[in-house]
Amino acid sequence: MKIYTKTGDEGETGLFGGDRVSKASLRVDAYGEVDELNSAIGWARMQVSERDLDALLNQIQNDLFEVGAELGSTAERKQKGAMPLIEEPQVEALERAIDRYEEGPPPLTSFVLPGGSEGAARFHLARCVCRRAERSIVALGAQEAVRGEVLRYVNRLSDLLFTLARHANHAAGVEDIPWKGQGG
Repeated sequence: MKIYTKTGDEGETGLFGGDRVSKASLRVDAYGEVDELNSAIGWARMQVSERDLDALLNQIQNDLFEVGAELGSTAERKQKGAMPLIEEPQVEALERAIDRYEEGPPPLTSFVLPGGSEGAARFHLARCVCRRAERSIVALGAQEAVRGEVLRYVNRLSDLLFTLARHANHAAGVEDIPWKGQGG
């Protein structure tokens, strides 16, 4: 199987289900942002040495493939049940992970700047990419139906990535960098 198909040379791409759309469409933008998010998580994952956290991030990366596939599919394909879909238990799993990884670092007393340890900086970058993906999905949802579970999953994921950035700093013995504002 060849990597190149030449079918996108005119600025269109195929959705799962056969429809062709412009590569500039909101749908392509949304699943492209999710793909970039998945890569950012993979990059952050390179700094992870905890077995449980690595397994969690592996599951999230697999979940994001499901999100991307759903966003890149025609309505007919989704209605036929031809793909796994993100469901509420996956959102709840993210919430449980947030609760778990919030336990170590001290409580927040101010906004924090991205950075500290390298691992934290990578998670903060992934969080920003996640927020951008969320905005793209919301924009798509303003024009076409997007299931609420997808939006909730991506929203909780950004919260988890923030929590994991703080966890990475805590595990490395590095304090979060507080935002001090103009007077600081």
